[in-house]
Amino acid sequence: MVNFKHPKKLKIFWTPKSKAFFGIEKKWQERWEKAKCFQVVERSRRKKFYVLEMFPYPSGSGLHLGHAFNYTIGDIFARFKRMQGFNVLYPMGYDSLGLPAENAAIKKGIHPKKYTEKSIKNFMKQQKLLGLSYDWSRLINTSNADYHKWDQWIFLKMLEKGLAYKKESSVNWCPKCKSVLANEQVHNGKCWIHKEVSVQIKHLNQWYFKITDYKEELNDFSELDGWGDRIKKLQKNWIGKSFGSEIDFEIIKTKGFSDINGKKWKIFTTRPDTIYGVTFMVISAQHPELMELVSDEQKKDVEKFLKKIKSVSEKEISDLEKQGVFTGSYAINPVNNERIPVYAGNFVVADYGSGMVMAVPAHDERDFQFAKKYGIEIKEVIKGGNIKERAFTGKGVLINSGRFNGLKSERAKEEIIKFLQKKKIGRKTIQYRLRDWLISRQRYWGVPIPIIYCEKCGAVPVPEKNLPVKLPEKIKFGKGNPLKSAEKWMNVKCPRCGGAGKRETDTMDTFVNSSWYYLRYCDNKNNKEIFNKGKVDYWCPVDLYVGGKEHACMHLIYVRFYTKFLRDLGLLKFNEPAVRLFNQGMLHAEDGNKMSKSLGNVINPLDMIKKYSTDTLRLFLVSVASPDSDFSWSEKGMQGSFKFINKVWDYFKKVKIGKSSKRIESKINKTIKKVTEDIEDLRYNLGIIKLRSLFDEFEDEISKKDAESFLKMFSVFCPHICEELWEKIRGKGFISLSDWAVADERKIDKKLEKQEEQIFKLVEDINNILRIVQGKGKKIKRCYVYVLPNANMIQRVNLKEQSLRSRQFILSKNIVYFLINV
Repeated sequence: MVNFKHPKKLKIFWTPKSKAFFGIEKKWQERWEKAKCFQVVERSRRKKFYVLEMFPYPSGSGLHLGHAFNYTIGDIFARFKRMQGFNVLYPMGYDSLGLPAENAAIKKGIHPKKYTEKSIKNFMKQQKLLGLSYDWSRLINTSNADYHKWDQWIFLKMLEKGLAYKKESSVNWCPKCKSVLANEQVHNGKCWIHKEVSVQIKHLNQWYFKITDYKEELNDFSELDGWGDRIKKLQKNWIGKSFGSEIDFEIIKTKGFSDINGKKWKIFTTRPDTIYGVTFMVISAQHPELMELVSDEQKKDVEKFLKKIKSVSEKEISDLEKQGVFTGSYAINPVNNERIPVYAGNFVVADYGSGMVMAVPAHDERDFQFAKKYGIEIKEVIKGGNIKERAFTGKGVLINSGRFNGLKSERAKEEIIKFLQKKKIGRKTIQYRLRDWLISRQRYWGVPIPIIYCEKCGAVPVPEKNLPVKLPEKIKFGKGNPLKSAEKWMNVKCPRCGGAGKRETDTMDTFVNSSWYYLRYCDNKNNKEIFNKGKVDYWCPVDLYVGGKEHACMHLIYVRFYTKFLRDLGLLKFNEPAVRLFNQGMLHAEDGNKMSKSLGNVINPLDMIKKYSTDTLRLFLVSVASPDSDFSWSEKGMQGSFKFINKVWDYFKKVKIGKSSKRIESKINKTIKKVTEDIEDLRYNLGIIKLRSLFDEFEDEISKKDAESFLKMFSVFCPHICEELWEKIRGKGFISLSDWAVADERKIDKKLEKQEEQIFKLVEDINNILRIVQGKGKKIKRCYVYVLPNANMIQRVNLKEQSLRSRQFILSKNIVYFLINV
């Protein structure tokens, strides 16, 4: 039994099977904090490295295992780079505004501010228990006015540049939340919070950011080599650059041609070769001009249909059963003057192109199903399929297409566009799926939009000197937008004319807060400017950004947009926010399902820390699989990690510090080289396998340098026990701040290592063969290894001394014979 002295004179008695690891961990967490081990300043002579995890929403329930996994990945890399001599910025903050915090606070009957402050305090305490090496002096909290002052400043700059604007649009509205819902907050037509409440469609005046001005740059991934193909593909699809044609269709409101209303709708298509097959048009059910196309006879039917529409989400729309209703209007096909019925449909997006599409049921599967359902003509214009059974979507030769009959699809596209251009009713164009960013939210717990409305002056921006516009403390929840209940806050003077004005009561989408936070970490206490350019130049861009792939098409696009906008203001010298992006895998419950309270399979990381220790949890989380792979929780795995940590402790408690054998010197230097590569490539699980393998080879005596090298490598995974053992072997200072082990390749015995690689391969082969044989229900009683050419049977082969060239095996009477050439 070993007796340690705690800094607070608390005696900790530790044995491998006790739970006093907690005391050792607490000891080193306090020492790190007292010594300010992980605080950094800008040092131009030292090479910087910026490690960042996507900052969390601080829920009242605290950390879950996914958080612990994510932060452990980042912390290991930060510790590794710090020991390699880099000046490492590794900060933490909280994405603390938004609807979840507001609703949770209302449910608990406390103010969102108090609820958030309490949640952050709890979150920080739990993160510190994980031994994360954050520079806490750089903490940011998006709900603090000194942070969202700069959110408002950016809004004003966007307004100045014409990138912030207001327009009427269709939105998802929850009648119980009394607020707009983002598309991602609508699940099967229901509110994500009030799951029993059907979402309604409303037309509201909303604030937007004109992200589409940056669509070409956002579609350029040339500087994102370190982001991985998966994320870039997701973003490319989200931005959705399509090369096609725009064709003008005129609309008429009656069956006669005398009532053409004169309006031409520009219809985008990637298949102008199918224009002769258009048999109906579909306008989005959420289009603001829909009712202008509805005849008196069809008005009731259209209104009844609109009540069924539950979402404006493109994802929701794509999953819905395709439905529609005739509007009473017709379009004129410009190539043959045929009259085509116009339907309102639930599968067309209002703000993509003109919000109306041409439908070719013979050559588009969605249109085919719709036409079958509503009895609309299906007209074949590309030869090659059987349109009685299904749409033919491939390319072929045109038929039923007038002067273009006999042309192949690609040639026909060009010829038809030339024809339309000549008549000035069509043109080549490029279309994008990316749409402007709706930032308005009708909630309290967000950043107030710095606009004052004046009857005389209109929408007037709040002067920069009056920022931040703070949220009022006294508000009432339960009746619409809570900010409208704060009349004293809402009623102000117009900053331009001094007359009566009213504040904007919408708040900003919380993705605004997370789109530039990585920059504020560089200079989080600056009250005079958004950040010091010199400090940002030193630290940015982020070198390693860790977070889930589910953020590919929201946060990771918005943060790129903000980076480019701030660059264009002259504040940044780079184009992309992060050099390298790493997406961690998903941690499932032991039963393979997603962890969920309703399934009763949630594992609390704090319970695991109390039961096994922080270092055990950290080690297990990155041992099971590559950090970018999904894996399942395993209590046995935790026990295995705990046993290994105990073995390491036992060994260093009794090992003789003296001289290492040449064999151990060779192995440790080879391991240093390989583990360094594995950590650099974020293959933590492979690095841990090599460290375990090295440890299994350790002898009763080892040199101080080799002991230190092992502990240095192990410390990034298990920092607390390694600090304790480092102190025991009289290491200098903190192991966390020591220099990373460097391999001396002269000491690697390549011949020995090759032999041992062959031995390892032999053992692996034997185990694989045994698994195959036993998998067929056969029991293996004995196993013999023969060394050829002498064919001596070896019952106890010292495999480490054999040079192996080939292997065979024979199975006979439940005995396995291995024949080895030497």
